Amino acid sequence: MPFISSRFYIFLLVSLITYSSTAANLSTLVPAVKAPLASKSLLLDITSVADKKLVAVGEHGHILLSNDGQNWQQADVPLQATLTSVYFYNANLGWAVGHDATILHTQDAGKTWQVQQYKPALQKPLLDVVFTSPLAGIAIGAYGMFFRTIDGGQTWLNEFHDEFLQPDDAEYLAELKQEDEKAYLDEVSSILPHFNRLVLDGKTIFMVGEIGLIAKSNDFGSHWQSFEDVYQGSFFDLAHTKQGDLLVAGLRGHVFRTSHNGTMWQEKTTGTTALINDIVLTDDDRIFMLANNGILLESTDDGLNYHIHTQKDGKALIAGVWFNGKLIVVSDVGVKTLSL
Repeated sequence: MPFISSRFYIFLLVSLITYSSTAANLSTLVPAVKAPLASKSLLLDITSVADKKLVAVGEHGHILLSNDGQNWQQADVPLQATLTSVYFYNANLGWAVGHDATILHTQDAGKTWQVQQYKPALQKPLLDVVFTSPLAGIAIGAYGMFFRTIDGGQTWLNEFHDEFLQPDDAEYLAELKQEDEKAYLDEVSSILPHFNRLVLDGKTIFMVGEIGLIAKSNDFGSHWQSFEDVYQGSFFDLAHTKQGDLLVAGLRGHVFRTSHNGTMWQEKTTGTTALINDIVLTDDDRIFMLANNGILLESTDDGLNYHIHTQKDGKALIAGVWFNGKLIVVSDVGVKTLSL
């Protein structure tokens, strides 16, 4: 399925074989198993915590910690849902999200985690999460799923952002709401595009997703302004370069760059049709883009031009981080330090 991201493709596969229960009874959850080879299993996100350690997340509820990117320890996790994204607000407070609209929280730098939300009845994955304070956070995912907290995650409230509806869909929903309330609620749960990634940039938050979605908000996601007609395929990451330009990347190797705050986008030649999952900025002014099929793109001119490094194993490079002068990535064969 080349038209969807590695994270979302994993959701489609795993949803066929796990969590058939629709009851969110936390007392019945099975903790993640401590596995000696967890660092070589499917991992879907990695982040640097206060520039001192790494946290990676993936299948079976695996959360891994490392101080050097080579030696990994598994955290205590109370469930086995596949985790898709991890975010730390500071050195101690972090959140991870994943399948079954799962949201986990840590207060001890990732050593132990608690369940804040678990909704297997939804049968949808959350794909990203960010916080602007210890109390204020949002989590996004498949089919426009959007949750907000203002109390540090003790409660998460669902929001429906109809500004992302197509005009025909908005008209259809308005009519359906008058005619059939149950059918309306069913449609609302699946009519929006997938929300793939959130990126904080000062007081602005960007979101990218399916059907060419690029949007920004200056009030932490309460209202959104979409960028129009950039590209109709899916986007999976966005970055603000050191020269102040925006880069967005996604389906079939497509990369677009703007120097005018989103008003004029130019497509950049990448030399690949591999789906791009992640953008990594380094402290030596390089930009790396991680893609499927073992494709690594490198730019040394702020995203204008790209050189391809092809990894021999051909495995998808799903997410990465620049840590202690090294590019450390996660894949379906675990953690890898790439030779550049």
